[in-house]
Amino acid sequence: MTDDLKFEPREVTISVGDTVVWETTGAVAHSATAYEADIPDGAAYFASGGFETEAAAREAYPDGGSVAAGETYSHTFETAGEFPYFCIPHETGMVGTVIVEG
Repeated sequence: MTDDLKFEPREVTISVGDTVVWETTGAVAHSATAYEADIPDGAAYFASGGFETEAAAREAYPDGGSVAAGETYSHTFETAGEFPYFCIPHETGMVGTVIVEG
């Protein structure tokens, strides 16, 4: 997660059981927050801060879920499919997708 307000890479393909680690590499804090309605059926929801719903993540930010400079957030994906996600304060352009292959 960069000061250019991007997830780099924007899209990543992994296998079921793999873990993705998001790191804020610049000075601006970010979040990694799944679009709850768009994740595969039966998949675990993910959001930095460990929230169980998108609404809870949005409500708590920035006091909860913020990944500050040099900090990381990780999530292990146990379900195949596409997982679109975004940064709460920079949602208009800072979006990404994790593609999980079975």
